Amino acid sequence: MKFERASGILLHPTSLPSPYGIGDLGPQAYAWVDFLAGSGCKLWQVLPLGPTGYGDSPYQCFSAFAGNPYLISPEFLLRDDLLHPNDLVEKTNFPAGCVDFGALIPWKLNLLERAFIRFSSDPSTALGAGPQPVRRDFDIFCAENSSWLDDYALFMALKEAHGGGSWDGWPASLRRREPKALAEARASLAPHVLRFSFGQFLFFRQWQALKTYANERGIQIIGDIPVFVAYDSADVWAHPELFYLDDEGQPTVVAGVPPDYFSPTGQLWGNPLYRWDVHKASGYTWWLERFRAILKMVDIVRLDHFRGFAGYWEVPAGNPTAEIGRWVPGPGVDFFKSVQQAFAPGGVGASHDSPTLPIIAEDLGLITPDVIELREGFNLPGMKILQFAFSGPDNPFLPHHYPHHCVAYTGTHDNDTARGWYASAPEEERNFALRYLGREGSPKSLTLIAHSGFAWSLIRAVWASVAIFALAPLQDLLDLGTEARMNYPSRLGGNWEWRMNENALSGELQGKMRELNYLYQR
Repeated sequence: MKFERASGILLHPTSLPSPYGIGDLGPQAYAWVDFLAGSGCKLWQVLPLGPTGYGDSPYQCFSAFAGNPYLISPEFLLRDDLLHPNDLVEKTNFPAGCVDFGALIPWKLNLLERAFIRFSSDPSTALGAGPQPVRRDFDIFCAENSSWLDDYALFMALKEAHGGGSWDGWPASLRRREPKALAEARASLAPHVLRFSFGQFLFFRQWQALKTYANERGIQIIGDIPVFVAYDSADVWAHPELFYLDDEGQPTVVAGVPPDYFSPTGQLWGNPLYRWDVHKASGYTWWLERFRAILKMVDIVRLDHFRGFAGYWEVPAGNPTAEIGRWVPGPGVDFFKSVQQAFAPGGVGASHDSPTLPIIAEDLGLITPDVIELREGFNLPGMKILQFAFSGPDNPFLPHHYPHHCVAYTGTHDNDTARGWYASAPEEERNFALRYLGREGSPKSLTLIAHSGFAWSLIRAVWASVAIFALAPLQDLLDLGTEARMNYPSRLGGNWEWRMNENALSGELQGKMRELNYLYQR
């Protein structure tokens, strides 16, 4: 596909306002799309949309293919006669400014179970029937997605039956997927398996409707593929041969990155690592299915930790930090040739103005020549983060160094907000930032500068750059401080919780964005 000059906003659906404890795919999501369209923005970037597990992180999901059931809109379930108004009367008094996952999860799962019971009691009339009853739609969905859905629904039913613990604590026959044990589990847990499948049907039904609405209004959605998957996932349980696991199903080596900008001890992600030789022998079947699935959900893929495809940091399992490890070659050119053949046939050698794959390469961190060569060889735009730029005029993250074929951000979900960055950055970096951005004042006059729109100076610099895409987290448009930060890499707990105020999207803000998009032809 060809990337054209455009701008957009990074906002995960969980951060939308909603009376039900978490942003969802209901009316506020449609209002958000309307805001984007009215502002002249053409891109909406989201984080991974999978079912979150440990730490509520969208980068640690129970499946690389499934959707997050917590995003299902109760209002649309009510509209579709899958809930009764009384089901929402008992709503917990959720906080408005953050997601309280501890309170939300049991409430939402109970609500979805009620919807499933209502569907099961009269499946031919649920969702208003219409020309094609929902039972037929559900059956079609299950058939079309059986390659991942069957394992996922059984995995979740078994997980529930075993108190929510990781699959490595299940009986050996289930851990090893012995056919007899699996058949018995499918039979004994049949209603629960069906319930988890139905939850996926609801998620994808609502998400696809929202995506269609966005596309019809000229908005493309940028989604995220985490390079690694969670150990406690249907993917690892169903396909152990694809990962470095021992005879007991335990990882022998795990993923992470060495000490970097974010952490002096590195980041120990703990994900199991791929047996790339096995993937290659299969023609990368699992990965191609993964791309096929995500490209049904989004229009453009941000490939997280792109450098892992050139080389990745391997940490022995059991190490307390990621400081000790080694670099191991990734699948490299061979992998992307397979992806290119599947999704952009005949695309080899395309010009920089015509990307062959709908992929953005997240090429941050320790980037070596082999990573650059791999990215450039497949004509993938990399990322530039303006918050990283203010060490001096030779910093490659400064806009005057940007190539045309890149995606520029004020910051990402892993960074502090622009306002928060200014409040905590070293004085010499703040001073250089003010000089570079042409702002008056001393770095010591922190309050004055912060309140006079430093975040918008970053936004304007990114929008004015030659980068093909310009993006900013909504927190920067709202000029919010550290309290609105989405994630602290390597911090356990307290992440992914921020939500926007229901009155945040004003006509004034929309007009301000529309003016920037006009001025800089985005």
